[in-house]
Amino acid sequence: MDIISQLQEQVDLIASLAFNTIGTLQRDAPPVRLSPEYPEPPANPSDDFAEQPKLMSSALVKAAKQFDALVAALPLAEGGEEVQLKRIAELQRKN
Repeated sequence: MDIISQLQEQVDLIASLAFNTIGTLQRDAPPVRLSPEYPEPPANPSDDFAEQPKLMSSALVKAAKQFDALVAALPLAEGGEEVQLKRIAELQRKN
């Protein structure tokens, strides 16, 4: 698989992990008392809630580091930005 496809898959993985992490935090976060006028919210008997965000965030960080490694493996363009812009203009003229 080429590196661009790997980058695309890694971006998809990061988005999926972020979506699931945020959704899980919203769903499982313990209730908070909004005002002293309201009754105390019921306790959430989730023992593993404190551990779950740590595991999910470490997976997210690992995926981000993998993405950085893939970006670092990309070949550098020769000639700098000006040469790239000329090449882009050349390709656009052909199309």
